Amino acid sequence: MALEGHAEDGVDTNNLYWLKGDVTIKVVKQRLGQALSQRENRHIVDTRKVSSAVLIPIYYKEGQYHILFTQRTEKVKDHKGQISFPGGAYEEEDETLLNTALREAAEEIGLMASDVEVLGELDDVLTISTPYIISPFVAAIPWPYQFKLDEFETEEIIEIPISSLLDKDCVHQRTEMIGAEEITTYFYHYQGRVIWGATARILNQLLDIIVGIMENK
Repeated sequence: MALEGHAEDGVDTNNLYWLKGDVTIKVVKQRLGQALSQRENRHIVDTRKVSSAVLIPIYYKEGQYHILFTQRTEKVKDHKGQISFPGGAYEEEDETLLNTALREAAEEIGLMASDVEVLGELDDVLTISTPYIISPFVAAIPWPYQFKLDEFETEEIIEIPISSLLDKDCVHQRTEMIGAEEITTYFYHYQGRVIWGATARILNQLLDIIVGIMENK
């Protein structure tokens, strides 16, 4: 994939060895897990909002690392038709937000918790048009995998190579005023699809961490 723009931005495009599979998957998971564990995550507490969680599945396929997204159906209550990560609202029996993310991934795409290796957590993100606080969890999953989609919630699975998401032509951003707060919004374009909203802001967090790992090889 074309990554020349990151060379101009100070990232060595030849330093994508760990995205291309020239080292073991174990090392990749270890480095990403370490980077996530060294962060001080921002947690949002607001009793007016609905707590929720998503899982960000990463896997190795055909020589590259990919991130799994889902496209929501038009049947769901919120975020109809949008590209998102598997996830949903916290339920009391979950006990933890990580359990929420794992439960929702099992329900939406048939990804069993026993097949998930959780690598760490990102900052909480607020949705703008709906009242949710999203807690994102990054996870490694096996590939190939026999997913089972929930027809009510999940239209399809979308898999995107990390190298494509790092291409400078993939992302556009702009600054918006939401009430009195200035927010940077992102739009990731891939094969005619657009990832935007809270999912894009979560994705931007993860890609920033990945670029940091690449720079600090």
